[in-house]
Amino acid sequence: MSNAKRALQTEDLTEIEVFSDPQISPDGNFYSYVSTKANDKDDYNSQLFVQSLNGDTPVQWTFGDVKNSNLRYSPDGKKAVFQSTRSGLPQLWLLPTEGGEARQLTTFKNGASNPTWSKDGKFIFFHASLDKDDDIQNQKEASKEERQKEQEDKKKQPLIVNRLKYKSDSSGFHDNKRVQLISLNLESNTFTQLTNNDADHGFQDVSPDGKQVLFAANLNENADYELSNDLFLLDLQSKEYKKLTDGNGGYHSASFSPSGDKVVSFGHEYEYAGATLTEIYVFDLASGERTCLSKSWDMQLGDLMIGDTRMGQSETGPAWSKDESSLFFIATDYGATGLYKVSLNKELTTLYKEDNHVFGFSYDQDKEAFVLGISSATNPCDFYYLKNDGTLTKLTKSNDAFLNEVAIAEPETLSVKAEDGKEIQGWLLKPYGFTEGKKYPFVLEIHGGPHAMYGQTFFFEMQLLAAKGYVVLYTNPRGSHGYGQEFVDACRSDYGGGDYKDLMTAVDYVLENYSFIDEDRLGVTGGSYGGFMTNWIVGHTNRFKAAVTQRSISNWLSFYGVSDIGFFFNKWEHGLNLLDDPAKLWEISPLKYAENVETPLLILHGELDFRCPVEQGEQLFITLKHLRKEVEFVRFPGANHELSRSGKPAMRQERLNHICRWFEEYL
Repeated sequence: MSNAKRALQTEDLTEIEVFSDPQISPDGNFYSYVSTKANDKDDYNSQLFVQSLNGDTPVQWTFGDVKNSNLRYSPDGKKAVFQSTRSGLPQLWLLPTEGGEARQLTTFKNGASNPTWSKDGKFIFFHASLDKDDDIQNQKEASKEERQKEQEDKKKQPLIVNRLKYKSDSSGFHDNKRVQLISLNLESNTFTQLTNNDADHGFQDVSPDGKQVLFAANLNENADYELSNDLFLLDLQSKEYKKLTDGNGGYHSASFSPSGDKVVSFGHEYEYAGATLTEIYVFDLASGERTCLSKSWDMQLGDLMIGDTRMGQSETGPAWSKDESSLFFIATDYGATGLYKVSLNKELTTLYKEDNHVFGFSYDQDKEAFVLGISSATNPCDFYYLKNDGTLTKLTKSNDAFLNEVAIAEPETLSVKAEDGKEIQGWLLKPYGFTEGKKYPFVLEIHGGPHAMYGQTFFFEMQLLAAKGYVVLYTNPRGSHGYGQEFVDACRSDYGGGDYKDLMTAVDYVLENYSFIDEDRLGVTGGSYGGFMTNWIVGHTNRFKAAVTQRSISNWLSFYGVSDIGFFFNKWEHGLNLLDDPAKLWEISPLKYAENVETPLLILHGELDFRCPVEQGEQLFITLKHLRKEVEFVRFPGANHELSRSGKPAMRQERLNHICRWFEEYL
């Protein structure tokens, strides 16, 4: 590694531009995308850009300290609808693509989102959060002052809870509002509410003839106790629903074929609970027949790559070819994600897969070409144009100035044999300014999930640790996606068993094979499930001299009742709920082994984390402190479970500084 470039610093986190949501224009000559970057107000701006597919410099379409996203071209390409917070809340705006001011389309009290055009360009369909008796014809967006007053008034009232699913990490405590589907007639400027069930509705697609809408929801009477998500066809004339699925699975990312005769969808039927591989299904609307195209693949569909510099949503498929003979999608496989094609007779073709992370795509049916969003271990993101002859052309270079100035470590890919013969993939980063013959401290990183995947994507935290002088190891132990159904299922009912052994075997492997690692200066860190595993490790071995546990789990008994997913996650992952066998849950709780902990432990936790609530970190801290162990607790106000990925920029930097401080002190 050349030292001509400087080492990465915590402050560089706010210099990275993050891309998402590429959308090719109807004429196939341009594409739009969203660029997100931190601003000087400790928040993020998201702006819309458009660029010629001939590779000219991108043109910025939106400006200001606001979030703009979800741009969708009209079928004729003359207009575009997008989502923007410029009025305060996310609302829909209409923009002439040849130039001119954007016009606000919605003023809904709680905002409007996720717009989609009808195929004739006369209607826009979107989501809106509504109370049961809301009049959608007279919606008025509340002012900032009115919203603040409403929040203050809420704080003065008790919260009455009568639902099992009454909170979520993403949106906090739920109210009685539900996400409904709305259509806007652009000619008459009138709104029509398409759904009014006591359920959240996810718009999927509108049929080519404009007569039906496809949506996903759980409309069962016992929906509060279920995790299923069905697909429905809504007849826009009669307002009658037709259920396409049987209530036994979860389905999403569905769309009509170009003729409207078929529907494709991702989904599965929870055969392995939360560790079930996603499948791709095609529904024949005339016969009602459902065909699974992916049953024999043993590959996870969609993007399950973990990173800490991804923001915004992007298309991962499935997308139809124009002649309806094929479908295109992203899949997660062996430390990378790629673009794939499957024919309706189940023939699978890899269109693009390298040692990197394809995080989104847009497909041009006429030119049979793609815009791909790609991140790698040494590049946060760029867009590329993939032609049907396989030619790949780079379109963007917004992070080039950053990459030309800062040294980024290139990972070495490892393959380690576990005790039972399973292959464990991992990656090793050498420290900045690496010198042969010198010994370096080491940090093991453990991912969350556990059903997710580390791999060939940009990860700021790991690069920062390498820049600070550490050897960094990150692996995919059993339970990770990317290696088939048996592998991802292998940690269920065995937390702290085979997964723990996989991690220790990987550490043993690098100590044996890389002489530059100082075995007396080993550190470990991880978040969520990785935080659980960090807690488990320090309770079962003293080989690590410093540990940082992030948004962790320490007690499965209390997790059951306080987490937004606890009431089903314990059953999914451990095979039992609280009252089934509390003694067994205590056996696999790191808190039980607190007396064994000799490793100095830093506990990092967001105070508004509803996924792994802060009481999990608090229990561990109080117990260790009471035992006079070396421990410190850092609580991040206003931060939820997504702190490391999308939290406030200042809080994200503070978190990184604390991690580095702890390892510097003890390693």
